[in-house]
Amino acid sequence: MAKKIMEQISVFDIFKISVGPSSSHTMGPWVAANTFIKKIKGNKITSLKVQLFGSLAKTGKGHGTDIAVMLGLSGHNIETIDVEKINYYISEIKTAKQLMINEQVISFDPETDIEFIYKNLPQHPNALTFTAMSYLEKIVESTFYSIGGGFILEEGVAISEKRSGGKLPYPIENASELLAHIAKTGMSISEIVLKNELIWKDEKTINADLNKIWQVMQECIYRGCHTGGILPGGLNVQRRAAGMTKSLLENVVSENSIEWIKNIQATDQSFSNVIKWVSAFALAVNEENASFARIVTAPTNGAAGVIPAVLMYFLCFCKNKGEEDITKFLLIAGEIGSLFKKGATISAAMGGCQAEIGVSSAMAASALTACLGGSEKQTMMAAEIAMEHHLGLTCDPINGLVQIPCIERNTMGAIKAITASQIALSSDPEKAKVSLESVIKTMRDTALDMKDKYKETSEGGLAVHVSVNIPEC
Repeated sequence: MAKKIMEQISVFDIFKISVGPSSSHTMGPWVAANTFIKKIKGNKITSLKVQLFGSLAKTGKGHGTDIAVMLGLSGHNIETIDVEKINYYISEIKTAKQLMINEQVISFDPETDIEFIYKNLPQHPNALTFTAMSYLEKIVESTFYSIGGGFILEEGVAISEKRSGGKLPYPIENASELLAHIAKTGMSISEIVLKNELIWKDEKTINADLNKIWQVMQECIYRGCHTGGILPGGLNVQRRAAGMTKSLLENVVSENSIEWIKNIQATDQSFSNVIKWVSAFALAVNEENASFARIVTAPTNGAAGVIPAVLMYFLCFCKNKGEEDITKFLLIAGEIGSLFKKGATISAAMGGCQAEIGVSSAMAASALTACLGGSEKQTMMAAEIAMEHHLGLTCDPINGLVQIPCIERNTMGAIKAITASQIALSSDPEKAKVSLESVIKTMRDTALDMKDKYKETSEGGLAVHVSVNIPEC
């Protein structure tokens, strides 16, 4: 595998419009499949094999990895696909035992042409290999690694150090460099991040694209808070966000999401009710995520509910400047997420759930603190506090489904983010004993020390101590 060199990471690399349930096990393989069909374009292909290794094999069925691969090979874009048609597309492939790849129809039986291999490849536990054949002769073979958050690496292909656009005016490898830029320029974190983003897009486009990200998040919350029933996958998990919403609104009906938010703001804002609303927001997103619905990777799919829940909390229950604060929130959250990706990992298969819920909680805590008027150092302190109390969190999905304990963990991450923010706002960062940089390094070391059975393999924790009966499909 090519040596990894540091990337220039945009906020829009951290926040990506996607489809549930997993950024590493659904989005990454989907993007890898899209990449592979571009590589083989122009070749006469008669058959194709897919091998899923390690964590992708062990929890691939529950995470929809096989489904993602088939959709990606069929040329569907994960950001724009009509999610209502996913079941139809997969049913067609399974029934016909054929794939349409680059306008060529080839024989493809998912039962035999997608192979689940439980051993890890040395480079990363999330690996998959595509092999394209022409009349039994191998034409192209490529191996990809899904490294978390929808990011992929291809075996033997060097990573470009720079995204197209030029050199960042304020390059940031770690928290210390961010603090140095703040001290030297007197700018806020969001201002520094915006200056960096301007090498890729103009400010009007940045604001519009961030607003689009928020709109997708908000629509996801709204759908999840108005959809009941049982989640797919066989665990028979009951969706709860809709019931909580109905109870909190005392059956008041909203015509649309804008009216719904106004109705939320008019409800009893006692501590108990606010906590219930935050929980409902987070549950809603991850119940949608578990249903192959449209979500925003933030920074992963499994942790997609934390940031929307905290931002919705801020907009509903705190004094705010509307779109201006939404932009600020997402710019800061995105930068904190990139610090964790560069200094540790955002892959549960590498670091357990501390890499997902822990990182998303840190992102949300920092952004909320800044929007509530905290200083730059308090903003970074909030991120540290949130992660410090997620260190060592394991990833142990029952039956490989992003449902138990994943959905409830998003509520915990959101509440911890709000708590971390309040503590930071009441604290003097100069007296802090733990820095954001030190907690990122600690998280990295903890990830390396953690046993593989707690890293998205469903071989430890709740995944082996909770008995479930799932009928054969």
